[in-house]
Amino acid sequence: MLKKRITLKDIARETGVHVSTVSRALDPVECKHLTEEVANRIQSTARMLGYRPNRIAAGLRTNRTMTVGVVIPDITNVIFPPILRGIESVLEPLGYASIIVNTDSDPDREERLIDVLRDRGVDGIIHAAVLRSDPAIARAVDDGMPVVTLNRRVDGSPIPSIVNDDDSGICQMLRHLRDLGHTRIAHISGPQDLSTGQLRLAAFRRAADDMNVTVNDELIEVASRFDEAEGARCLLNLLAKGKPFTAVLCANDRLALGAIEALRERNIGCPEQISVTGFNDMPFLNLIQPKLTTIRIQQFGAGKAAATILLQLLNSDGAAPRETVLPVELVIRNSTGPAPNSREVKSFA
Repeated sequence: MLKKRITLKDIARETGVHVSTVSRALDPVECKHLTEEVANRIQSTARMLGYRPNRIAAGLRTNRTMTVGVVIPDITNVIFPPILRGIESVLEPLGYASIIVNTDSDPDREERLIDVLRDRGVDGIIHAAVLRSDPAIARAVDDGMPVVTLNRRVDGSPIPSIVNDDDSGICQMLRHLRDLGHTRIAHISGPQDLSTGQLRLAAFRRAADDMNVTVNDELIEVASRFDEAEGARCLLNLLAKGKPFTAVLCANDRLALGAIEALRERNIGCPEQISVTGFNDMPFLNLIQPKLTTIRIQQFGAGKAAATILLQLLNSDGAAPRETVLPVELVIRNSTGPAPNSREVKSFA
Protein backbone atom coordinates (compact mmCIF):
# COMPACT_ATOMS: atom_id res chain seq x y z
CA MET A 1 0.00 0.00 0.00
CA LEU A 2 1.36 3.40 -0.99
CA LYS A 3 2.15 5.74 1.87
CA LYS A 4 0.06 8.91 1.87
CA ARG A 5 2.02 12.00 0.81
CA ILE A 6 2.34 14.55 3.61
CA THR A 7 0.81 17.90 2.64
CA LEU A 8 0.91 21.45 3.95
CA LYS A 9 -2.52 20.82 5.51
CA ASP A 10 -1.07 17.94 7.57
CA ILE A 11 1.68 20.19 8.90
CA ALA A 12 -0.81 22.99 9.60
CA ARG A 13 -3.07 20.62 11.53
CA GLU A 14 -0.11 19.30 13.56
CA THR A 15 1.25 22.76 14.42
CA GLY A 16 -2.07 24.60 14.79
CA VAL A 17 -1.29 27.33 12.28
CA HIS A 18 -2.81 28.34 8.95
CA VAL A 19 -1.69 26.58 5.76
CA SER A 20 -0.40 29.88 4.37
CA THR A 21 1.87 30.22 7.42
CA VAL A 22 3.24 26.73 6.80
CA SER A 23 3.88 27.63 3.18
CA ARG A 24 5.82 30.75 4.21
CA ALA A 25 7.82 28.87 6.85
CA LEU A 26 8.96 26.30 4.28
CA ASP A 27 9.97 28.94 1.73
CA PRO A 28 13.66 29.92 2.22
CA VAL A 29 12.87 33.54 1.36
CA GLU A 30 9.42 34.02 2.91
CA CYS A 31 10.37 32.34 6.22
CA LYS A 32 12.33 35.47 7.12
CA HIS A 33 9.02 37.28 7.60
CA LEU A 34 8.00 34.92 10.44
CA THR A 35 9.34 34.82 13.96
CA GLU A 36 12.24 32.42 14.39
CA GLU A 37 10.26 30.35 16.91
CA VAL A 38 7.31 29.82 14.55
CA ALA A 39 9.49 29.07 11.54
CA ASN A 40 11.63 26.58 13.48
CA ARG A 41 8.58 24.81 14.92
CA ILE A 42 6.95 24.38 11.52
CA GLN A 43 10.18 23.27 9.84
CA SER A 44 10.85 20.77 12.62
CA THR A 45 7.36 19.33 12.30
CA ALA A 46 7.74 19.08 8.53
CA ARG A 47 10.94 17.06 8.96
CA MET A 48 9.35 14.83 11.61
CA LEU A 49 6.38 14.04 9.34
CA GLY A 50 8.66 13.41 6.35
CA TYR A 51 7.26 16.25 4.24
CA ARG A 52 8.71 16.61 0.73
CA PRO A 53 7.67 19.60 -1.37
CA ASN A 54 5.91 18.94 -4.67
CA ARG A 55 8.11 21.01 -6.97
CA ILE A 56 5.92 20.37 -10.00
CA ALA A 57 2.81 21.67 -8.27
CA ALA A 58 4.74 24.60 -6.82
CA GLY A 59 6.11 25.40 -10.26
CA LEU A 60 2.61 25.54 -11.70
CA ARG A 61 1.57 28.02 -9.01
CA THR A 62 4.64 30.26 -9.16
CA ASN A 63 5.80 29.73 -12.76
CA ARG A 64 9.18 28.79 -11.28
CA THR A 65 11.00 25.45 -11.51
CA MET A 66 13.62 26.37 -8.88
CA THR A 67 16.33 25.25 -11.31
CA VAL A 68 19.19 27.28 -12.77
CA GLY A 69 21.29 26.36 -15.80
CA VAL A 70 25.07 26.69 -15.45
CA VAL A 71 27.00 26.60 -18.72
CA ILE A 72 30.74 25.82 -18.58
CA PRO A 73 33.20 25.51 -21.50
CA ASP A 74 35.29 22.55 -20.31
CA ILE A 75 34.25 20.13 -17.58
CA THR A 76 37.85 18.87 -17.26
CA ASN A 77 39.13 22.32 -16.25
CA VAL A 78 39.77 22.27 -12.49
CA ILE A 79 39.03 25.98 -12.19
CA PHE A 80 35.31 25.29 -12.37
CA PRO A 81 34.61 23.22 -9.20
CA PRO A 82 35.38 26.21 -6.91
CA ILE A 83 33.24 28.43 -9.13
CA LEU A 84 30.35 25.93 -9.01
CA ARG A 85 30.68 25.71 -5.23
CA GLY A 86 30.37 29.48 -5.06
CA ILE A 87 27.21 29.38 -7.17
CA GLU A 88 25.64 26.63 -5.07
CA SER A 89 26.56 28.34 -1.78
CA VAL A 90 24.03 31.02 -2.74
CA LEU A 91 21.39 29.05 -4.63
CA GLU A 92 21.14 25.74 -2.74
CA PRO A 93 20.05 27.24 0.62
CA LEU A 94 17.18 28.94 -1.22
CA GLY A 95 15.97 25.68 -2.69
CA TYR A 96 17.45 25.99 -6.18
CA ALA A 97 19.08 23.10 -8.03
CA SER A 98 21.75 23.64 -10.68
CA ILE A 99 21.73 21.91 -14.05
CA ILE A 100 25.34 21.94 -15.29
CA VAL A 101 26.06 21.60 -19.01
CA ASN A 102 29.42 21.46 -20.78
CA THR A 103 29.92 23.06 -24.21
CA ASP A 104 33.47 21.79 -24.95
CA SER A 105 33.97 25.30 -26.36
CA ASP A 106 31.89 24.32 -29.38
CA PRO A 107 29.47 27.09 -30.50
CA ASP A 108 27.04 24.62 -32.09
CA ARG A 109 26.98 22.49 -28.96
CA GLU A 110 26.51 25.61 -26.84
CA GLU A 111 23.49 26.63 -28.91
CA ARG A 112 21.92 23.18 -28.53
CA LEU A 113 22.53 23.15 -24.78
CA ILE A 114 21.00 26.61 -24.32
CA ASP A 115 17.89 25.26 -26.05
CA VAL A 116 17.93 22.18 -23.78
CA LEU A 117 18.05 24.38 -20.67
CA ARG A 118 15.23 26.56 -21.96
CA ASP A 119 13.14 23.48 -22.81
CA ARG A 120 13.72 22.20 -19.26
CA GLY A 121 12.23 25.44 -17.97
CA VAL A 122 15.20 26.75 -15.99
CA ASP A 123 14.47 30.01 -14.20
CA GLY A 124 17.75 31.58 -15.29
CA ILE A 125 21.21 30.84 -16.71
CA ILE A 126 24.74 31.50 -15.45
CA HIS A 127 26.93 31.33 -18.56
CA ALA A 128 30.70 30.82 -18.16
CA ALA A 129 31.27 29.73 -21.78
CA VAL A 130 29.88 32.72 -23.64
CA LEU A 131 31.49 34.00 -26.84
CA ARG A 132 32.12 37.68 -27.58
CA SER A 133 29.38 37.40 -30.20
CA ASP A 134 26.80 34.89 -29.00
CA PRO A 135 23.44 34.83 -30.83
CA ALA A 136 22.12 31.84 -28.86
CA ILE A 137 22.27 33.53 -25.47
CA ALA A 138 21.16 36.86 -26.98
CA ARG A 139 17.97 35.18 -28.22
CA ALA A 140 17.34 33.71 -24.77
CA VAL A 141 17.66 37.16 -23.18
CA ASP A 142 15.40 38.71 -25.81
CA ASP A 143 12.79 36.08 -24.89
CA GLY A 144 12.93 37.14 -21.24
CA MET A 145 15.40 34.62 -19.81
CA PRO A 146 17.45 36.07 -16.89
CA VAL A 147 21.15 35.55 -17.73
CA VAL A 148 24.44 36.42 -16.06
CA THR A 149 27.80 35.76 -17.74
CA LEU A 150 30.74 34.63 -15.63
CA ASN A 151 34.47 35.19 -16.33
CA ARG A 152 33.49 36.36 -19.82
CA ARG A 153 31.15 38.87 -21.40
CA VAL A 154 29.34 39.50 -24.68
CA ASP A 155 30.54 42.54 -26.63
CA GLY A 156 28.14 45.49 -26.46
CA SER A 157 25.51 43.49 -24.58
CA PRO A 158 23.42 44.58 -21.57
CA ILE A 159 23.73 41.08 -20.06
CA PRO A 160 25.18 41.47 -16.54
CA SER A 161 28.70 40.04 -16.31
CA ILE A 162 31.11 38.98 -13.58
CA VAL A 163 34.66 39.45 -14.84
CA ASN A 164 38.17 39.63 -13.43
CA ASP A 165 40.35 42.72 -13.48
CA ASP A 166 42.36 41.54 -16.49
CA ASP A 167 44.09 44.90 -16.91
CA SER A 168 45.39 44.88 -13.36
CA GLY A 169 46.44 41.23 -13.53
CA ILE A 170 48.40 41.56 -16.76
CA CYS A 171 49.96 44.81 -15.54
CA GLN A 172 51.06 43.21 -12.25
CA MET A 173 52.57 40.26 -14.08
CA LEU A 174 54.40 42.33 -16.68
CA ARG A 175 55.81 44.55 -13.94
CA HIS A 176 56.99 41.45 -12.06
CA LEU A 177 58.84 40.20 -15.16
CA ARG A 178 60.30 43.62 -15.88
CA ASP A 179 61.52 43.90 -12.29
CA LEU A 180 63.31 40.58 -12.78
CA GLY A 181 65.17 42.15 -15.72
CA HIS A 182 63.16 40.68 -18.59
CA THR A 183 62.91 42.89 -21.66
CA ARG A 184 62.30 40.27 -24.36
CA ILE A 185 58.86 39.02 -23.29
CA ALA A 186 56.65 36.79 -25.43
CA HIS A 187 52.90 36.44 -25.02
CA ILE A 188 50.71 33.39 -25.60
CA SER A 189 47.26 34.90 -26.02
CA GLY A 190 43.91 33.23 -25.56
CA PRO A 191 41.37 32.81 -28.39
CA GLN A 192 40.29 36.17 -29.74
CA ASP A 193 36.61 35.16 -30.01
CA LEU A 194 36.54 35.04 -26.20
CA SER A 195 36.55 38.23 -24.15
CA THR A 196 39.26 36.88 -21.83
CA GLY A 197 41.61 36.25 -24.74
CA GLN A 198 40.91 39.58 -26.41
CA LEU A 199 41.04 41.66 -23.22
CA ARG A 200 44.24 40.08 -21.89
CA LEU A 201 46.06 40.61 -25.19
CA ALA A 202 44.92 44.24 -25.27
CA ALA A 203 46.00 44.61 -21.63
CA PHE A 204 49.43 43.17 -22.46
CA ARG A 205 49.95 45.73 -25.21
CA ARG A 206 48.76 48.60 -23.00
CA ALA A 207 50.88 47.57 -20.03
CA ALA A 208 53.97 47.14 -22.20
CA ASP A 209 53.45 50.61 -23.66
CA ASP A 210 52.99 52.13 -20.18
CA MET A 211 56.20 50.46 -18.93
CA ASN A 212 58.24 51.18 -22.07
CA VAL A 213 58.62 47.45 -22.74
CA THR A 214 59.07 46.80 -26.45
CA VAL A 215 56.47 44.41 -27.89
CA ASN A 216 57.65 42.36 -30.85
CA ASP A 217 54.58 41.15 -32.75
CA GLU A 218 56.54 38.06 -33.79
CA LEU A 219 56.66 37.11 -30.12
CA ILE A 220 52.86 37.00 -29.82
CA GLU A 221 51.12 33.68 -30.50
CA VAL A 222 47.33 33.33 -30.42
CA ALA A 223 45.96 30.04 -29.10
CA SER A 224 42.78 28.57 -30.56
CA ARG A 225 41.81 27.05 -27.19
CA PHE A 226 42.68 27.70 -23.55
CA ASP A 227 44.39 24.33 -23.02
CA GLU A 228 47.78 22.66 -22.57
CA ALA A 229 48.09 21.38 -26.14
CA GLU A 230 47.67 24.92 -27.48
CA GLY A 231 50.18 26.26 -24.96
CA ALA A 232 52.76 23.75 -26.17
CA ARG A 233 52.03 24.45 -29.84
CA CYS A 234 52.34 28.21 -29.37
CA LEU A 235 55.58 27.87 -27.41
CA LEU A 236 57.13 25.70 -30.12
CA ASN A 237 56.05 28.26 -32.73
CA LEU A 238 57.78 31.00 -30.73
CA LEU A 239 60.98 28.96 -30.55
CA ALA A 240 60.85 28.17 -34.28
CA LYS A 241 60.84 31.87 -35.19
CA GLY A 242 64.37 32.26 -33.89
CA LYS A 243 63.64 35.52 -32.05
CA PRO A 244 65.30 35.50 -28.62
CA PHE A 245 63.04 35.86 -25.57
CA THR A 246 63.54 35.22 -21.86
CA ALA A 247 59.96 35.11 -20.56
CA VAL A 248 56.50 34.05 -21.73
CA LEU A 249 53.39 35.68 -20.28
CA CYS A 250 50.51 33.27 -20.89
CA ALA A 251 46.82 34.23 -20.90
CA ASN A 252 45.87 31.38 -18.56
CA ASP A 253 47.38 28.60 -16.45
CA ARG A 254 46.65 25.75 -18.85
CA LEU A 255 48.48 27.53 -21.67
CA ALA A 256 51.38 28.10 -19.27
CA LEU A 257 51.52 24.43 -18.24
CA GLY A 258 51.62 23.40 -21.88
CA ALA A 259 54.41 25.90 -22.56
CA ILE A 260 56.46 24.57 -19.63
CA GLU A 261 56.04 21.00 -20.86
CA ALA A 262 57.23 22.03 -24.34
CA LEU A 263 60.30 23.68 -22.79
CA ARG A 264 60.98 20.54 -20.77
CA GLU A 265 60.84 18.39 -23.90
CA ARG A 266 63.40 20.71 -25.54
CA ASN A 267 65.64 20.61 -22.43
CA ILE A 268 65.21 24.35 -21.93
CA GLY A 269 65.26 25.33 -18.27
CA CYS A 270 62.32 27.09 -16.65
CA PRO A 271 62.98 29.60 -15.15
CA GLU A 272 66.77 29.43 -15.63
CA GLN A 273 66.55 30.13 -19.35
CA ILE A 274 62.91 31.11 -19.90
CA SER A 275 60.40 32.24 -17.25
CA VAL A 276 56.72 31.31 -17.72
CA THR A 277 53.62 32.85 -16.10
CA GLY A 278 49.91 32.02 -16.03
CA PHE A 279 46.58 33.56 -15.09
CA ASN A 280 43.75 32.22 -12.84
CA ASP A 281 45.66 30.22 -10.15
CA MET A 282 43.67 27.05 -10.71
CA PRO A 283 43.84 24.34 -7.99
CA PHE A 284 46.88 22.07 -7.61
CA LEU A 285 49.42 24.44 -9.20
CA ASN A 286 51.44 24.26 -5.99
CA LEU A 287 51.92 20.51 -6.61
CA ILE A 288 53.47 20.87 -10.09
CA GLN A 289 57.15 21.68 -10.69
CA PRO A 290 58.12 24.34 -11.36
CA LYS A 291 55.36 25.90 -9.28
CA LEU A 292 53.62 28.40 -11.52
CA THR A 293 53.77 32.15 -10.99
CA THR A 294 50.28 33.35 -11.84
CA ILE A 295 47.45 35.78 -11.22
CA ARG A 296 44.90 34.60 -8.66
CA ILE A 297 41.26 35.27 -9.47
CA GLN A 298 38.34 34.91 -7.06
CA GLN A 299 36.95 31.56 -8.16
CA PHE A 300 34.51 30.83 -5.31
CA GLY A 301 33.76 34.55 -5.04
CA ALA A 302 33.02 34.83 -8.76
CA GLY A 303 30.48 32.01 -8.57
CA LYS A 304 28.90 33.57 -5.51
CA ALA A 305 28.67 36.99 -7.18
CA ALA A 306 27.10 35.53 -10.34
CA ALA A 307 24.45 33.66 -8.34
CA THR A 308 23.66 36.75 -6.26
CA ILE A 309 23.12 38.90 -9.35
CA LEU A 310 21.01 36.20 -11.01
CA LEU A 311 18.76 36.21 -7.95
CA GLN A 312 18.40 39.98 -8.31
CA LEU A 313 17.21 39.45 -11.87
CA LEU A 314 14.84 36.66 -10.82
CA ASN A 315 13.35 38.63 -7.95
CA SER A 316 13.43 42.07 -9.59
CA ASP A 317 15.39 43.46 -6.63
CA GLY A 318 16.32 46.67 -8.42
CA ALA A 319 18.59 47.00 -11.43
CA ALA A 320 21.45 44.51 -11.48
CA PRO A 321 24.90 46.01 -12.17
CA ARG A 322 25.86 45.58 -15.82
CA GLU A 323 29.43 44.63 -14.97
CA THR A 324 31.10 43.48 -11.76
CA VAL A 325 34.90 43.54 -11.88
CA LEU A 326 36.59 41.39 -9.25
CA PRO A 327 40.09 42.19 -7.96
CA VAL A 328 43.02 39.87 -8.67
CA GLU A 329 46.41 39.34 -7.07
CA LEU A 330 49.89 38.32 -8.16
CA VAL A 331 51.11 34.96 -6.79
CA ILE A 332 54.88 34.55 -7.21
CA ARG A 333 56.22 30.99 -7.30
CA ASN A 334 59.29 29.49 -8.92
CA SER A 335 58.43 29.41 -12.64
CA THR A 336 59.86 32.94 -12.87
CA GLY A 337 63.39 34.05 -12.10
CA PRO A 338 65.93 36.72 -13.03
CA ALA A 339 66.47 37.25 -16.74
CA PRO A 340 69.67 35.66 -18.08
CA ASN A 341 72.38 38.21 -18.77
CA SER A 342 72.76 39.41 -22.33
CA ARG A 343 75.57 36.93 -23.10
CA GLU A 344 73.30 34.00 -22.16
CA VAL A 345 70.27 35.12 -24.18
CA LYS A 346 70.03 33.09 -27.37
CA SER A 347 67.69 31.72 -29.97
CA PHE A 348 66.45 28.17 -29.40
CA ALA A 349 65.34 27.60 -33.00
